[in-house]
Amino acid sequence: MITVIKSGRVIDPYNKRDEICDVVVNGEKIEAVVPHWEAKADRIIDATGKVVCPGFVDIHVHFRDPGFTQKEDLYSGSKAAAKGGFTTVCCMPNTNPVNDNSLVSYYIMKKAKEIGLCDIFPIGAITKGEKGQDFVDFYTLKDAGCVAFSDDGMPVMDAFVLQQVLVYSKPLNVPITLHEEDINLSSGGVINEGCHSTKMGLPGISNCSESAIIARDVEVLRHTGGHIHVCHVSTKESIRIIERAKQDGLNITCEVTPHHLSLTEKETDGFSTQAKVNPPLRTEEDVESLQEAVKEGIVDALATDHAPHDEKSKETTMSNAAFGISGLETAFAVLNTYLVEKEIVSLTELIALMTYKPSIVYHLSRGTLSKGDFANITVIDLNEKWTVNREEFISKGRNTPFHNKNLKGQIYYTMYKGEITYERKNDF
Repeated sequence: MITVIKSGRVIDPYNKRDEICDVVVNGEKIEAVVPHWEAKADRIIDATGKVVCPGFVDIHVHFRDPGFTQKEDLYSGSKAAAKGGFTTVCCMPNTNPVNDNSLVSYYIMKKAKEIGLCDIFPIGAITKGEKGQDFVDFYTLKDAGCVAFSDDGMPVMDAFVLQQVLVYSKPLNVPITLHEEDINLSSGGVINEGCHSTKMGLPGISNCSESAIIARDVEVLRHTGGHIHVCHVSTKESIRIIERAKQDGLNITCEVTPHHLSLTEKETDGFSTQAKVNPPLRTEEDVESLQEAVKEGIVDALATDHAPHDEKSKETTMSNAAFGISGLETAFAVLNTYLVEKEIVSLTELIALMTYKPSIVYHLSRGTLSKGDFANITVIDLNEKWTVNREEFISKGRNTPFHNKNLKGQIYYTMYKGEITYERKNDF
């Protein structure tokens, strides 16, 4: 079957393309990207006035399956991903049971294939049960499909364990993906530490609790070699440590989330649990520093840290509420509104950070419109202005601080391996 996406502004940063073109899809693969396709077509999608780009790649999501499917499952998460323009996601291992063995990885891979709405790559745990002590069998987990290893949600507090992990995983050429938080400094904290937390009478989580352990882990990396990927960077101090490590030639990469690039601690006014996230929303100075880091090319990927929760987990006190924001369905619009519209980065740079650049970090071979690649494609209406309504979310998790906020840019179509998985005028 030949599908032609006609007359869109094709932005393919990997291939340095930004022009009005037709994208031709033959079955599951991209046949051609040409100025005008005049041969036959079984299906035509008119993309006039729209942006056509590779399907988005998110290297940090929580689909909660197995074990916490009241919050999300692989099917609902896949639908939310498709609505957000994502065709590839990587699932963190803090499920129940933890993805520290090949059976869980095989389960995720098998179910994802049956659902068929996006690629779902599992991330294996670093340590058994994410307890920070005995590390997993990296070789077996990689053979089962894991593309990285993380104890996300928990830091690796023991530096000796991290040293051993880097040594043993290095031959596999996979990133060790770290949730950087010194729990001795952050324990009991619920929002950013500072004047705001003091005013609210809430225990805070300091910038130092993140940056101090990143500094430690940079030195471990310097000693052992390997690849460290830092999750959800949130502070100005952390960015500068990572920048210096990169300048020193260390193999360190990092990601930043849409919410840390757009919102501050003030979102927690009124004790709003919708804005409770870990790491917490920080100060305006931190947000500006993160935005500048994106602009300077220090940040390797933009990732949602999609963390859906059921209503019960959020409708409680600030101290008892779960950390996390449901981010897949608002990601592009948030980043377009707060970065592109404010001329911090270009649209092409944003798309690069949501497509081939995160793919490079995890060696995924996704995020381009090259001939012969899978036809994973996102079509965007850049001009659509809309107001976030959490009740319209497809994800089971409707926990978002963006509710009632005005954004610009909306996903129009998502195509995965040549099949339309989301259409704006035909929501799931």
